[in-house]
Amino acid sequence: MEKKSVNDLVFMEAAIARAREGIACGQTPFGACIVKKGKVISCEHNRVWKTTDITAHAEVTAIRAACRKLASIDLSGCSIYSTCEPCPMCFAACHWARIGRIVYGARIRDAKKYGFHELAVSNRTLTRMGRCGIDIRGGLLRGENIALFDEWARRKDKRSY
Repeated sequence: MEKKSVNDLVFMEAAIARAREGIACGQTPFGACIVKKGKVISCEHNRVWKTTDITAHAEVTAIRAACRKLASIDLSGCSIYSTCEPCPMCFAACHWARIGRIVYGARIRDAKKYGFHELAVSNRTLTRMGRCGIDIRGGLLRGENIALFDEWARRKDKRSY
C-alpha cells in the first residue's frame, strides 16, 4: 500500500471485523466497508451461503446496502475498503456504482490459495483495460486480512466457492 492514513486503517479494521462476524456465521472470510466523507455508509460481510446467491459477495452486499441508505445507485465520492482484492464482478459493480476508490488488503491470488475459484485478474489490470478512473490502493493490513483466511480454514464447516 502506498500511503496509509489513520482513517484508512480504521475503515479496513471495520471491514475485518465484519468479515469475522461472517466467518462466525458460517460464511466466507470477506468483508467490505463503504465510506463517504469520512462516514461509514455500509459495512457488510459475504452472504453467499446464507442467501444461496453466488453474487452476494461482501462488496456487492455493501454496495446494495449503501445504495438503499443513500437512495441512489450513484456512489460517487465513496471509497470501498475490502478485506480482499475485489473479484472482477465486484470490481465491475464498484465501477457501475461510480465508487472512486478501492482499498483492499489480501490479493486475489491469496484467496485462490485457500481454494476460492477466483479469476486471477487484478484490479489494476481491470482499471487499465477498462480505462476506468478508480483509484486502487492494495495491501492495507494484508497480514491481518490473510489471517481471516487462516481463521476460516480452521473451521470444520468451511465452504469455498
